[in-house]
Amino acid sequence: MVAAGKKTAKGKKEKSFEKLLQEFEEIVEQLESGDQPLDDSIDLFERGMKLAGQAMKKLDAAEKKVELLIAENDQERTEPFEPIEGEQD
Repeated sequence: MVAAGKKTAKGKKEKSFEKLLQEFEEIVEQLESGDQPLDDSIDLFERGMKLAGQAMKKLDAAEKKVELLIAENDQERTEPFEPIEGEQD
């Protein structure tokens, strides 16, 4: 069963994390190309920052949900995430 997308307060369908990430990556590619006029680059950067914030909220919510599920099963073993050396960009 596929869950329907949540709607925002304005009634718009909320984008999935994957869609946010895809759009963000497209913006990064456009900015890295250097083909955009300055004003367009600033607009793209602003949009990218908004997308990044939305994606972070989704990640935070997912992390909290996982922690709750673990706690509900009396297997509370949460540790702060620390990337493995060499896996950072």
